[in-house]
Amino acid sequence: MSASGTSSGFPIATLDTSLIPRLPASSPTLFEAKKKKNLSFETIAKKLGREEVACAALFYGQAQASPEDIKNLSELLEIDQSILEEQLSGFPDRGRTMEMPPKEPLVYRLFEIIQNYGYSYKAVLNEKFGDGIMSAISFSTKIEKETDEKGDWAVITLRGKWLPFSRF
Repeated sequence: MSASGTSSGFPIATLDTSLIPRLPASSPTLFEAKKKKNLSFETIAKKLGREEVACAALFYGQAQASPEDIKNLSELLEIDQSILEEQLSGFPDRGRTMEMPPKEPLVYRLFEIIQNYGYSYKAVLNEKFGDGIMSAISFSTKIEKETDEKGDWAVITLRGKWLPFSRF
């Protein structure tokens, strides 16, 4: 992979400006610098020591940046650290970005997966773990690409701590 662009050869992700009213001030700042430097989330995530999705979540205001994240983003994206400290301080306002149901086709397909298979996931998880929920807080995810004779496949791994319901 080169120092900029994507290892896949596809263009980098940029900010859909229609989302700006629902995003924190840090999003345009971060995305503008990402675009200017032509950096992929893969490259930025390596600098931060995070997974790509977690890195993208910082850009959309869906995750909290650590002081180390702010320092590394400032260095890599050449943004004044005090600006990032101001814009990335505080707690994320998760979920605000999205309208329901989602209108963007790829996001809608992810939503559709849960619509179609949510209760199937629940039934199998309950059989394996008992009554409870999978945490979205004690959680990680990653995206991988597989290729075979039928084409390219997106592999999305969701890993959440199992939280059994307690009797009260």
